[in-house]
Amino acid sequence: MTPTNLPKSIAVILINWNSYEYTHNCIRSLNNMGFKDFDIILVDNGSMDGSDNKLVKDFPDIIFLKIVHNIGFTGSNNLALNYCINRGYKYSMMLNNDTIVEPDFLEVLYNYIENNPDVAAVQPKIYFEHDRGLLWNAGSYFNNWTGQASTEGYNKRTTPNSDKLKEVDWITGCGLLVHTDLLRTAGLLDESLFMYYEDVDLSFRIKKSGLKLMYVPDSVIYHIAGAAYKTKKKTKEGIVNPIVHYHNARNQIWMIKRYLTPLQKLTAYPYTFMYFGAVLVYFLLRWRLVKFKTYLKAIKDGLSGNMTDKYAFDPEV
Repeated sequence: MTPTNLPKSIAVILINWNSYEYTHNCIRSLNNMGFKDFDIILVDNGSMDGSDNKLVKDFPDIIFLKIVHNIGFTGSNNLALNYCINRGYKYSMMLNNDTIVEPDFLEVLYNYIENNPDVAAVQPKIYFEHDRGLLWNAGSYFNNWTGQASTEGYNKRTTPNSDKLKEVDWITGCGLLVHTDLLRTAGLLDESLFMYYEDVDLSFRIKKSGLKLMYVPDSVIYHIAGAAYKTKKKTKEGIVNPIVHYHNARNQIWMIKRYLTPLQKLTAYPYTFMYFGAVLVYFLLRWRLVKFKTYLKAIKDGLSGNMTDKYAFDPEV
């Protein structure tokens, strides 16, 4: 459905991929908010389970964009972000479809970014959905000397620091609200990354504007985390699909190569490859040979600069 009137202030972007229940529940929570100055843009990223048709039937007022084949988190979000730019939305928000939002979450973010002109983008406090007292993200940081992206409070209970408004190094794509105009200069998500670290990269480019990235703890959402790439039952390779490990490892090397100085690389590479070695040993001990081979390929592709292999997704692995 394409709106004929002027757009709302905010476009909230959701990506659906064979996940009707998660997306349905997320949209319901968005529609239950008192704040209404937003449109929902739902991008179906090549679903094969009929979830796209069900969602359009359930929510006929959303803006629906259809992609025939899975083009990743980056490509599907970029389709919607280009729509936001062309339609003149003041703000664009990437929101994971496996989230549930508090009724005031978007209003809090909107009021903060509207009243702070030195801020480029904001994120909410994010808890796990399975335990709403357990943090998933209370601010995101990047260590230039280890090459590690990290999130504060992960898997921990709320602390005084997680309740503080603060500037962060990057904002997770799970919940990122940004001035749409900044995307004209900073660029969109790097589609060669497919998924993972694309939000870190975008955040670094947005920060070149000289504006801040802020964590706003009064805005709260709940995240199931990794729902699209987990099997319903445990296999010999575990529950997390090898594609997750592939893109995490390959794209981390890409980040180090792109953003760190030669001096920082002297410590970041040894630290990173010690971690990679530990992961490979773990896969061998668990006899997860598909993941072991996948991880080796990720490291090889990261070092060689092969960013064209999207690594075929097999939901049964």
